[in-house]
Amino acid sequence: MSNASQPGLEPSQPSLDALFRPVRRRTRVVRVGDVEIGGDRPIVVQSMTNTDTMDTKATVEQTIRLAEAGCEIVRVTAPSIRDAENLREIRKALREARVDVPLVADIHFTPNAAMIAADIVEKVRVNPGNYADKKKFEVREYDDAEYEAEIERVHERFRPLVKRCKANGVAMRIGTNHGSLSDRIMNRFGDTAEGMVESALEFLDVCEDESFHDVVFSMKASNTQVAIQAYRLLAARLEARAPGEPSYPFHVGVTEAGDAEDGRIKSAIGIGSLLEDGLGDTIRVSLTEDPVREVPVARGIADRAARVASARAGRSETIEVRSRPMPDYFDHAKRETDGASWAGLEVGGEAPVRVELEVPDAGRDPKGAAARLALDLAGLSDVACESLLLGPGEAGDLEVFRSELASLGVELPCSVRIDSAEAIPALAGGAIGRVVATVDEGTDEEALGSIGAAARAAELALEWEIDAPDHAIPGRVARAVEAAGEALATISLAPNASLHDVRVLVSSLADRDRSRLPIVLRQAIDALPVAGLAGAGVPEASLLDASVRLGGLLCDGIGDLVSLRTAASAAATVDLAYRVLQGARQRTTRTEYISCPSCGRTLFDLEETTARIKACTDHLSGVKIAVMGCIVNGPGEMADADFGYVGSGVGQVTLYVGKEVVARAVPEAEATDRLVDLIREHGAWVDPA
Repeated sequence: MSNASQPGLEPSQPSLDALFRPVRRRTRVVRVGDVEIGGDRPIVVQSMTNTDTMDTKATVEQTIRLAEAGCEIVRVTAPSIRDAENLREIRKALREARVDVPLVADIHFTPNAAMIAADIVEKVRVNPGNYADKKKFEVREYDDAEYEAEIERVHERFRPLVKRCKANGVAMRIGTNHGSLSDRIMNRFGDTAEGMVESALEFLDVCEDESFHDVVFSMKASNTQVAIQAYRLLAARLEARAPGEPSYPFHVGVTEAGDAEDGRIKSAIGIGSLLEDGLGDTIRVSLTEDPVREVPVARGIADRAARVASARAGRSETIEVRSRPMPDYFDHAKRETDGASWAGLEVGGEAPVRVELEVPDAGRDPKGAAARLALDLAGLSDVACESLLLGPGEAGDLEVFRSELASLGVELPCSVRIDSAEAIPALAGGAIGRVVATVDEGTDEEALGSIGAAARAAELALEWEIDAPDHAIPGRVARAVEAAGEALATISLAPNASLHDVRVLVSSLADRDRSRLPIVLRQAIDALPVAGLAGAGVPEASLLDASVRLGGLLCDGIGDLVSLRTAASAAATVDLAYRVLQGARQRTTRTEYISCPSCGRTLFDLEETTARIKACTDHLSGVKIAVMGCIVNGPGEMADADFGYVGSGVGQVTLYVGKEVVARAVPEAEATDRLVDLIREHGAWVDPA
């Protein structure tokens, strides 16, 4: 029996300290050429060429551009023996150009190509789902003896490569993909994170049997929740195999993330939230764009994680909580909350995660703020702001803002920030439904009590916004909850709070028997530095930060309303919120594209094709479309898509509905129109507005 299936190796839930103040996971160091992965080394950024591997000149030129952009390891696909042999020419040309970036051979289906590549490059990537197994979506029941016999067959097919890598000092990535789990794994474990982990551990058994430890793991999926669950589960399973010992480094990524904002958001959610918890040693952002554009995005995510870890380091104060912030660290479950309502807006309970925009100047410049906001929000088409939080101000000025906004065609539920209890009575009986008050170090018991009493007397919903370091959150929550009584509708932390601080908040509420209180997730958004233009778009750094903080919590099942304070365009900020919600699989409001980043296997221009398909279909809210360059992950990732477009030969495309092939060898020139016809035939098409 393999180690992967031995009893007694079930993963244990992490300690509360690990959930609130995680440290980087302890791993051995794996050398890839002159680059070291793991240990206490900085996060390594890598990417992959999308040229034809047989085109030596193009591949070398793109590799040089990647290295110049800051890419530390470059992966090149080797789909055949000829491609693998040509890696020698690529390596030679790079050395002549004095570019010594380590190369990784990407292997699918062809063990013989892997054996050749292991004599040339510094690292070989294999996919357990297709290296020695198969995927034809066959349904078959295996008894235990048959299953073990299949594992032994896979082991013996894999063993020669392990020996070759060990002899040559070549590292290996065991890279499991959610979209290419073998039929055997699918039949035993299903399309699950557990199946991904089991698939990888079967290969690790061979590596350890051969005393080969230069191994890096990846657990990639286009579904951010699945990716996060799989990496967490693998970390726990590896710890159970060798308790207390440095483990194997992780290569972290979200596969088939897509392009533009959505690709960056999904990547930041999956990669960034794992790095936040100390999981990850090298990362690759997979965008359906020129791979050089992946590098600064990856570096931004890595640098952000380093800053967060540095700010958290050295904290020694005890966090006094008993409850866990989530029922199961390895399985997504939405936190159950009671519904709250104000001014016609339902939050928590069965309602979707809501989107709120904060308007700080509503009370200072009511007419101007209303005009600017109405004009900006007019730019939204398929999503809408659902609530406004107005800055502190006189009740009369706030009513002028609301009236002016309504006259411009925008009527939304409104809440107001207050500085003291004295501001509340003037808001009673009007259109304001909720007040938000900050609880910080300077808020005394008298102020808490008076705000709570005034909110109850005015019959206004109350939100406490807690501003405190992590160890002080439980105490402030206890005081605030008691002072508010039945007026307390929602609770939040200040926008500078970390993902882990919000977990402390959740646990603190549970300790006070308020585990079902809806939580507001707050985020501050910067503006792009555009000379002479206020309210510009969202800069990439803010996009990545919001994706990690908000998306990571949403993937943990935490959050009932996303509230954003922005110096950027209001429309761009609201749009970002909905994209994060969709990237975290919490709310679908637009077409979702599962598109791979392209590589040397792709037989058409994937970036151009994706853009063409988007131009025809980006108005189909809720429809999932996969655009895949080849068969490696296509059918598997399309198990999560409604329709699929997969390259199957030079100038030819195979079209899918779900997992089912409905048209083969479709000429590329006709394929987009045929895809649209399929969407129409299956009742998912609507005409664009």
